[in-house]
Parts: sequence; structure tokens; C-alpha cells
Amino acid sequence: MSDLTITRLLDAPRELAFQVWTDPDHLAHWWGPAGFSARSCTVNLTEGGRWRICISDGETDLWASGVYHEIVAPERLVFSFAWEEPEGARGHDTLVTVTLSDHDGKTEMSFHQEIFETVADRDGHVEGWQSCFGRLATYLATKSTECPHGTPSDG
Repeated sequence: MSDLTITRLLDAPRELAFQVWTDPDHLAHWWGPAGFSARSCTVNLTEGGRWRICISDGETDLWASGVYHEIVAPERLVFSFAWEEPEGARGHDTLVTVTLSDHDGKTEMSFHQEIFETVADRDGHVEGWQSCFGRLATYLATKSTECPHGTPSDG
């Protein structure tokens, strides 16, 4: 049994970081490792609500889904995560906790995923999440120049 923790400093306010984790229109821009794009993304952002996303590299579609267990805007998000098998069955469920802390207008994101069945399963997720979070940082850089109402900032 094993778990995974990744911490990143994001150059965006915490409210925006939370929004891009919870809004399907934002998720579709960064979810998945480099070379993949989200072709379907649904979110029912309520405790007990479901989320589901399909990422594709043009040849293979990978579906993942889960249930929201805790939503504390803009600081904490807890949800289950499992890959869906080709036959429609769910793979092993893990629990993801995303904690967002304000650091002088930037956001420290702590991502924790537990419990993997094996160390190899955990290690298989490290590269994917790191790539995904690189895309998240790039996407946030384009969004943080806009203010919350969609008009450009003055600086």
C-alpha cells in the first residue's frame, strides 16, 4: 500500500486555482499529461456528486471518474479517483485531497492521492500528474492575467 504527494507553487490566486479544479470548462484545458486532450468532462460539484473525464491522445481514450467527498471553497477538495476499464468496470479507487493555501497572491497546491495497491501503481501516476500539473501551471498563467469577471487586469 502506498500513497503519493506532490506540492507545487502556482502563480495564481487561490480562488482561481480552486475554480480551475472544479469547473469543467477549465478542467478540459489542462487535465491529462502532455500529448492528451480532454474530449469529455462533466462535473456535479456537490458533496456526493460525480465527476467524469475522458482524455485522449488521438488513438486511445482513457476514462476516469469519481465522487466528491468534501468541497471547501477555495481551500480543499476531496474526491475519489479510478480509471475505468475498457469493459466498463471501475479500476481501483483512490482518494485524492487537493489543498490550496494562499501565499501572497500565489497558491501552494498540495496534491495527495491514496491508497495505491502497489508502489508500481503509485509510481505510474507520478509522471502523469507532474505533466498534468505543468499544463495546469501554464493554463493558470494565461488566466491569472484576467480578473474574475473576464476583463483584463490593469497590471
